Amino acid sequence: MLSNLVMTIIGPDRPGLVESIATLVAQHGGNWLESRMSRLGGHFAGILSVEFPPENEKELLAALHHLESQGLRIVTHLDRPKTEPTAETLSELEIVGHDRPGIVREISRVLAGRGVNVEELETERGSAAMSGELLFKARATLKIPKSCDIAGLRQELEKIAADLIVEITFKHQTVTSHT
Repeated sequence: MLSNLVMTIIGPDRPGLVESIATLVAQHGGNWLESRMSRLGGHFAGILSVEFPPENEKELLAALHHLESQGLRIVTHLDRPKTEPTAETLSELEIVGHDRPGIVREISRVLAGRGVNVEELETERGSAAMSGELLFKARATLKIPKSCDIAGLRQELEKIAADLIVEITFKHQTVTSHT
């Protein structure tokens, strides 16, 4: 059975950075599973998941941390996933509105209060097409526990949307996963 490793990497952006990480993973028998990487504020920021033979763990971790000598900060976590199936609702949440402080805080407060986990979150700020005003846009994938009242959650999100003067789109479906 293969081991899984989740890591975050941040540092000055440069050509070849992703290739150097991919090479180390491959040299240690690893397989790149999934990643989210971006240039933010002049820096490279990424999170990725790889699988590898457990006997290569020590050498792979040492090789990855050797990249810190190139100005990178790398944090690694061995992933030991649970294998029990659970019924859950995966939902997509989109938010669009005039930018102002507190949007993420207010929405995430409601989600946390109902036990909802934010699986993935992307946010951006840009100019509105016609007016040029700053717009805030967010897309989130949410894992909603079976015990959560989805109608109540939707109602609470709509109330916050009205208070914040943003548009919210909320879609969900029930799936069975192995988490």
